[in-house]
Amino acid sequence: MSEEARIIGAPSDYGANRRGVDMGPSAIRYAGLQEQLEAAGVACVDVGDVTAPPAETQDADKRVPEQGRAKFVEEVEAVSHQVADEVAAAIGDGATPLVIGGDHSVAIGSLRGAAADADVGTVWFDAHADMNTPSTSPSGNVHGMPLAAALGNDEFEGVEWATAPRLDPENVVWVGLRSVDDREAEAVRESAGTAFTMSDIDEHGIDEVVDRAMSIASDGVDGVHVSLDLDWLDPNEAPGVGTPVRGGVTYREAHHALELVAEHDGEHDSLRSMEVVEVNPILDEHNETAELATELAASALGKRILGRR
Repeated sequence: MSEEARIIGAPSDYGANRRGVDMGPSAIRYAGLQEQLEAAGVACVDVGDVTAPPAETQDADKRVPEQGRAKFVEEVEAVSHQVADEVAAAIGDGATPLVIGGDHSVAIGSLRGAAADADVGTVWFDAHADMNTPSTSPSGNVHGMPLAAALGNDEFEGVEWATAPRLDPENVVWVGLRSVDDREAEAVRESAGTAFTMSDIDEHGIDEVVDRAMSIASDGVDGVHVSLDLDWLDPNEAPGVGTPVRGGVTYREAHHALELVAEHDGEHDSLRSMEVVEVNPILDEHNETAELATELAASALGKRILGRR
């Protein structure tokens, strides 16, 4: 990780089914993201938001026939291209891009930019596997599809909105899964990726799981993209998300996990890029989910109780 973080806002709610997540970047900034990062000793530049017109002004019922149920594909494509360009530019300038969403479909752009000229792995902190496709998704919401696209599922072959450099599945790791559709579960099992469920965290502890995740994701690649969906946490900790699932990680487990990401980066220079997504201030209580998002991002970038190590 570099000594500079570049904040890139992606106020997209095209991939979700509940409005409000497009205000996530504003809520996260209001919660003090830049101040948290600077307290971690990280120089911080905020380049503002990519362009994402409100979903209400777009045609939600417009479909691309060969893309089945997938919604807002043209809008997702436009945001993804912009995010990819900003992420690639940040890396090219020696900064660590931090994308703040917005729904999880923005990961298509983050991964595209991070892997534009490099091989990357990813650690996916999420309650969901995000391995749906336009034909398997019950909702058509693209925020449930980014990893399927990045892993090169045949349905995304030649599909511009889902174009991302294909990840080597051996460097893909899910951490904290607890709500996975049957078809997604099959896709995860058939992939060469590594999945750690909440049961694995319960059995082995957050230390061992995250250490193994970072080691697997970083093996033989140029860097790791860390994707943090706030619904990874228990809803008691992070109420302001669109798809809450009971039984997630605790406040302290989440902090420790992201601290371990930073420690691994300090030892191996592995953190290439990061995104924090699915904060929905309409569903939040006193902006506490956005505040938690800022704290976790700062932990991943090196903030400690007793200062930066």
